[in-house]
Amino acid sequence: MAGGFLLEIRRGTQSALLVIREADPPSSPLDVWVAADRVEARGGGSCQAAALPAGVSLAPSSCRGLRRLPGDGLHLRMRLRRPPPSADLVFTLRESLKPQKNYVFYCQSCGDIIVKDRKFLRVLPLPSENWSALVEEWCCHPNPFARSTLHPQHGDCFLGDTFFLLNSGNESHVPESPMCCSETGHHTSQSGSNSKSKENTRVICKRCKTMLGETVSSDTIKYYVTQVIIQPSEGSFSPTPRSQFLQSMVAQCLVELSSAKTTFRFTVKGDNGKIYILIWLLNSDTLLVESLGSSSSHSVFTLFGDIFMPSSGPVGTWNAVKVLYQPCIKSRNKELPF
Repeated sequence: MAGGFLLEIRRGTQSALLVIREADPPSSPLDVWVAADRVEARGGGSCQAAALPAGVSLAPSSCRGLRRLPGDGLHLRMRLRRPPPSADLVFTLRESLKPQKNYVFYCQSCGDIIVKDRKFLRVLPLPSENWSALVEEWCCHPNPFARSTLHPQHGDCFLGDTFFLLNSGNESHVPESPMCCSETGHHTSQSGSNSKSKENTRVICKRCKTMLGETVSSDTIKYYVTQVIIQPSEGSFSPTPRSQFLQSMVAQCLVELSSAKTTFRFTVKGDNGKIYILIWLLNSDTLLVESLGSSSSHSVFTLFGDIFMPSSGPVGTWNAVKVLYQPCIKSRNKELPF
């Protein structure tokens, strides 16, 4: 018997892929019924049905390409009668931080307060990471910025693609001693002195010992957007599962970077500069609709797992980006062009 479904909707092409989960091997014949706003799977004397969320309307007469993939389920493609509303997946950090407002910075892992009631006089975007090299192409004379650095002054917040810079001022979360840091294998290729120096620049959460960022200079701290949550002072911290938060932040960064830089290829690097993952952004207009169905099907196929399952209602919807990734670990794919 079917145990739920996954509907992958493409807004741009107004098409959808329906995946009906089933036991492997199937215990009985399965009938699939698709309506404009509803999907049903019947078999073995029982029926699993789910109503689609508002704004999603299928064209049942366009169903085609039915096939069964072992271990996955039945796949069926169709068109949309009415595409869902467009999604806003742009990176929102620059829009959420405003001058002359008080903010509190929390550790995303444990909720400990990192920076309390900080008011920024200026919130400014940083240029791209390779801006200094591009100056050579713009200027007919030596680079006038060669000896200058972009460090925030007191009351400044500088926003990068995946981090933000603050003036340390009276920061309480200064770099911890190396004994509070758990060194990983990311530094095995570095010399002992370089590894020690890198350790000393790390900014660590005092409560959970999670790495939050690093010191750039004696008066500048770089915080990573994947490690810190920023809320207005009048707001409150609400915990988010770590995996869900990371997926959301990475997706937003990919969409922002691909739009700003007109590229779809990215790399994930360690703090030692080593590339660990190659990522190709395939599309950013996907809407996922998922129903778990019966609890017995949970072990057959689950896209996000329990962390993304809604607490109310049998159907969950998520805006998503679709990526192709290739790990580069243990000297695998070392010669891949990218």
